[in-house]
Amino acid sequence: MHHDPLRYPWPSRRFVKYTAKGMVATSQPLAALAGRDILQRGGNAVDAAIATAICLTVVEPTSNGIGGDAFALVWIDGKLHGLNASGRTPAAMTRARLAAAGHDTIPQRGWETVSVPGTPSAWAALSQRFGRLPFDELFEPAITAARSGYAVSPILGKVWKATAQEFGQTLQGAEYEPWFDTFTDDGRAPDIGAMVRLPDHAATLEEIASTKSVSFYEGRLAEQIDRYARRFGAALRADDLSRHRVEWIDPISVHYRGYDVWEMPPNGQGIVALQALNIFDRLHHKGMPEDLRQHYMIEAVKAAFADAHAHVGDPQHVQVPTDQLLSDEYALRRSGDIGLSATHPAPIELRAGGTVYLAAADSEGCMVSLIQSNYKGFGSGLVVPGTGIALHNRAKDFSLDPTHPNALEPGKRPFHTIIPGFLTRDGKAVGPFGVMGGYMQPQGHVQLLSNMIDLGMNPQAALDAPRWCWEAGRRIATEPEFPADLLQALMRRGHEVSPRPDETGFGRGQVILRDPATGVLAGGSDRRTDGEVAIL
Repeated sequence: MHHDPLRYPWPSRRFVKYTAKGMVATSQPLAALAGRDILQRGGNAVDAAIATAICLTVVEPTSNGIGGDAFALVWIDGKLHGLNASGRTPAAMTRARLAAAGHDTIPQRGWETVSVPGTPSAWAALSQRFGRLPFDELFEPAITAARSGYAVSPILGKVWKATAQEFGQTLQGAEYEPWFDTFTDDGRAPDIGAMVRLPDHAATLEEIASTKSVSFYEGRLAEQIDRYARRFGAALRADDLSRHRVEWIDPISVHYRGYDVWEMPPNGQGIVALQALNIFDRLHHKGMPEDLRQHYMIEAVKAAFADAHAHVGDPQHVQVPTDQLLSDEYALRRSGDIGLSATHPAPIELRAGGTVYLAAADSEGCMVSLIQSNYKGFGSGLVVPGTGIALHNRAKDFSLDPTHPNALEPGKRPFHTIIPGFLTRDGKAVGPFGVMGGYMQPQGHVQLLSNMIDLGMNPQAALDAPRWCWEAGRRIATEPEFPADLLQALMRRGHEVSPRPDETGFGRGQVILRDPATGVLAGGSDRRTDGEVAIL
């Protein structure tokens, strides 16, 4: 892609960054710098990505942690590899168990939402297969930040305060006390600019580093998690942790305007972005009015979500018709159902989430797209005492309908929202991209890619452009910067548009693209976050 670095259809706060030596982009400057430092030590992009991911659990605990899940796409030696490190439900977690506890839906917080965390296993698996530096060396920046402290950045502080206020009102019971002990000072979140130290995190990261993550699944940390769960009668046990395994799998793709767009296959929702792009590709054309282009994009996203939520689950438990959903026949049939006015698909309530994304690249051509998450902000609200391990609430997204592909069952992975993306062209790497934010993620992928491929924006401009978010039915939310004339045109097409007063819920992304002729990297980090593109 060839871009003019000064061409911004909307006002932008940052310029795209360029380098030929190495680059790391993510939502926290300290984490991006940790990855860059690893590159300077002689590590490759995989080492840099792991170090960045580990550091993010310390410097952005509002979105991810040691007790979350992770996925990654790795381009190395001319091939793209996919890593699914998402965890499964405990053997004792059943629909009958939840019903006996009085639940007709899965709660937002608490032990009922906890599946086996996969993040530490992702770090170890990536390092073992593709890393260059010793595993424990990758932990040094994060351990230093946790033990010595770091200053709270603006957006991090805002989210931390809001979560502490919410938890103070909603989390009652002894099981939640470790969260308040770890992340607040007598119930109060740290102020923006305040120093935060997380000594329990530091000790836990040292344990994970020295055991190559084994302690989390079969050692001392696993015993601590088991003891905490037993104390409160939860389903999770050490045996569930010891059964956890990552999976190396082939990514899935569609061809869009000369590029191949790659996502992880189910149990993730990357298939939604691919379906939507496939449908959208058959509807819009060069020179089309912008309101019609945006309308078609929204309708394509709706159609993709409706079908994915009807058919996608853990492929080890259900037959997911991935090939059918990504076929030309499907795209043609779905595009034929889309007209000039907004439609009302089957109602699917979409929810926001807490996730971090990072992209890394080195001078040798290795590139990484990695995403990890505790899901709903800090996750379940549960922190393993004395460890800093905030357990995620990923099991919240299971269905209690026994006929649904995503029905809750023991040993099953849930429908997953976190999705790393990757672009190639003519069999060569173009680069990693991602947009975090629950069910905003595939919507963000589609808008970001269309901005770059269809409108010719550079990575930073494509990230900074105002976004919409489909919520349900004909209802979409738009950012404050969304053009008023375009907003009104969408309303005339039947969309129920609700401008939001701030940028909450529209995702936060990063992109790194490589020029195949020169090897020069171009990177951007979303204006909606505290992030940074760190370069060599």
